[in-house]
Amino acid sequence: MSEELGRVRQMWHLLEPLHAVLYYAPEVFDEVAALGYETGERWPSYFALRSAPLGSPGARQVASAFYGFSPRMVAEHVPAAWDVAAPDKVLAARLRGIDRAYRTIFGDNVDSPEFAEAAALARRAAEGVNTEGRPLAAANAELPWPDAPHLVLWQAATILREHRGDGHIAALLTAGLDPVEALVSFAGIGAAPVETFTSRGWSEEEWSAARERLVARGLLDADGAATEAGRELRAEVERRTDELAAAPWAALADEDRDRLVELLGPLWVEVLGTGLLPGVTTLGIGKV
Repeated sequence: MSEELGRVRQMWHLLEPLHAVLYYAPEVFDEVAALGYETGERWPSYFALRSAPLGSPGARQVASAFYGFSPRMVAEHVPAAWDVAAPDKVLAARLRGIDRAYRTIFGDNVDSPEFAEAAALARRAAEGVNTEGRPLAAANAELPWPDAPHLVLWQAATILREHRGDGHIAALLTAGLDPVEALVSFAGIGAAPVETFTSRGWSEEEWSAARERLVARGLLDADGAATEAGRELRAEVERRTDELAAAPWAALADEDRDRLVELLGPLWVEVLGTGLLPGVTTLGIGKV
């Protein structure tokens, strides 16, 4: 990996937890529960919170944009999510929830000059995203910017992570990996245990069929572990993802990116220190 792409991936690692608080913070659950969403498990609110920028999407549109989820699982939650609350209500609730969650996590630091500086730098990068063929990045980039710096930082992190995610899907498509094959091949390189990927709703039969297809392509061995060719393909997917995620960071000079890394580091530590986020996810952070 080149030094430049390494910096792009570093920014993803630092920003991803700041965005992902949305799906785990009790303050956000409180807000969506008030709208009528079931919060005994996170999926009813997850699909509503993440897809609300798209308007009132149907199951096929959400499955396409999210890619890794079984269409059956998506259809359990969408479009029923919009019978509970309209997307504009969900968008307002997620900002209220993040406001409360960030104030819980970071305390008075949300009003500090350093937080405002980090927000301004991240916003400059987020405003540099190219949204062609990137539905989730485009939808989030069209939302109005909030006033408070801590909400600006969260929104910038969200735009940037969805921009990267949209590019990742393009890389997977180029590699000839359908949604379930993408997960099976990722498990094959040890990005996360197979059990972690069951959260995406694929049946054992679908998982096994995808594994057989990848074995036939020479990408997995009979036990489901990646072959050398499989590891090379996954490495190429991640390299291409980094390349496609690089454009926004050109909006910042090297010293500004270094400063943003410096400012985000303590926030990253604080978010991880809450224990809200799972230690192992389907994203493979730390593994790729």
